[in-house]
Amino acid sequence: MERGAGRRRLGTAGRALLAVLHSCAAAWAFLEEPPAWGQRPGLGRLTGNESDLGFCERKIGLGSSLGPWSLSSESLIGVWPLDPVYENYVRKVRNCIFSVVYPTPFKSRIRLVAVSKDVLEDILDLDFSVSKTSDFVQFVSGEKIVSGSIPLAHRYGGHQFGTWADQLGDGRAHLIGIYTNRYGEKWELQLKGSGKTPYSRNGDGRAVLRSSVREFLASEALHYLGIPTSRALSLVVSDDDVWRDNFYNGNIQKERGAVVLRIAKSWFRIGSLEILAHYGELDLLRKLLNFIIQEHFPSVDVKDPNRYLDFFSNVVSGTAHLIASWMSVGFAHGVCNTDNFSLLSITIDYGPFGFMEAYDPNFVPNTSDDERRYKIGNQANVGMFNLNKLLQVLNPLLDPNQKQLAAQILVGYSTLYYTRLKELFKTKLGLLGEKEGDDYLVAFLLHLMEETKADFTMTFRELSEITQAQLKDFNIPQEFWALKTLSRQELFSDWVTLYLLRLKSNMNDSDSRRRKRMTSVNPRYVLKNWMAESAVRKAEMNDFSEVHLLQQVLQHPFQKQSAAEKAGYSSPTPLWAKDLKVSCSS
Repeated sequence: MERGAGRRRLGTAGRALLAVLHSCAAAWAFLEEPPAWGQRPGLGRLTGNESDLGFCERKIGLGSSLGPWSLSSESLIGVWPLDPVYENYVRKVRNCIFSVVYPTPFKSRIRLVAVSKDVLEDILDLDFSVSKTSDFVQFVSGEKIVSGSIPLAHRYGGHQFGTWADQLGDGRAHLIGIYTNRYGEKWELQLKGSGKTPYSRNGDGRAVLRSSVREFLASEALHYLGIPTSRALSLVVSDDDVWRDNFYNGNIQKERGAVVLRIAKSWFRIGSLEILAHYGELDLLRKLLNFIIQEHFPSVDVKDPNRYLDFFSNVVSGTAHLIASWMSVGFAHGVCNTDNFSLLSITIDYGPFGFMEAYDPNFVPNTSDDERRYKIGNQANVGMFNLNKLLQVLNPLLDPNQKQLAAQILVGYSTLYYTRLKELFKTKLGLLGEKEGDDYLVAFLLHLMEETKADFTMTFRELSEITQAQLKDFNIPQEFWALKTLSRQELFSDWVTLYLLRLKSNMNDSDSRRRKRMTSVNPRYVLKNWMAESAVRKAEMNDFSEVHLLQQVLQHPFQKQSAAEKAGYSSPTPLWAKDLKVSCSS
């Protein structure tokens, strides 16, 4: 069938979908009497002789205990004016970046549920055997701190669901220090769910088992999918009671408190700058921007008069690429507020996220999102909104010419996003080179998937596994259930004809090479909500077997695994999970 005929038969809906792919519309004084650092009544401390493990030795081997292992907070507390009030109560905070505040240990029994061996050994230079020690469990639960750690809570603000929410901040998180590993990389360690801070507002400072399991698994899952993200080192659960109204319907339930120790190169987000601009703290804003540029944007000269333009350009590009990456695996963040958008363009602050199952541009993972602001098909537009808020922060620091250039940079976001999205989806279909009609081929497929409610992940995966001969003969094996669903659409045969014709234009290619390429970019396993829910339900009964299974499976999302197949992770969503919901409380 000729492409023109296919376009005519696709009709209005298909052209509208193509238009979506082509466009990205947009709404466009120090402590007077500081506490003894590293000490607090009731809070233990892990000590050791730092000289026991020199830099050269660390490069050779991994640490066998937490004793000689240390963190540093000097690059943060030595640079910034700190909150002059160091009592831990909720309050408005001004003219600082951080408040010194210590984690609140659990009162009851704690249990280490999961550890990322990759994070522990490859990033933090500690042998996995360290995770078996009581020191480690006390450290990752917030009960004890290590040498050099001065726990901090970060002050930031943000736009939530499009509205300025004023001061937010780390309401249940503690930045416990920075670790410089054997590769010279700096990583910031943060406990989430570790107790109240000055920024807790009406919260209790705790996270629950349900949300902590989801964050631990999701951040590691995205990493292994190749998407920039914070990482999770550990998951600890307690027997402490935490009360939550999960769906904000008055049904308050008792849950168990938990802590995730997560790490990132930086936790600074757009809201980190917004709060300073909002209160006119421009000297501090300028100082923080210079610090972020110097520490995290090596391609930008911090002495260049145009450094803020270059910084903004980097964030615009990084955000466009990050959201395109999310879209390529069907990931919806759920709460794309400015306080949840990293300046380093990594995925942070997991809450009511969801991996889309049946393809639906209107997929909303968060039941709290009544206006569907953060539906998966609107993430790119929200990215533009958030970047516009960042531009408003920068404007007071720019001259008239720089403001004009910055506005032009923001306009270029749409092109950056669309270009990257097209690259990713062409790769998912195994297309090589550039051909007229590639955009149409992608849009046509997405239209068919939307019409049939075909599974997003498995449709692309099964296209990666099926042979061209099977497609040509419409001989779709029974186990290719997603393609079976897709094939029920009357235009499926037209799309297959166009697709096979396009594959013929791949220079020096073979079907086996195509399938190998495609299976390396189209995962067989993603953390669908029903999988996370199944693990959570078992965990609430002290059965953590599925948490461990998912942790192992999601480390190899592109490889077929017998245990995953047995668990049904590449099968249709089970009936019991059809109406699963998550909220901001998740």
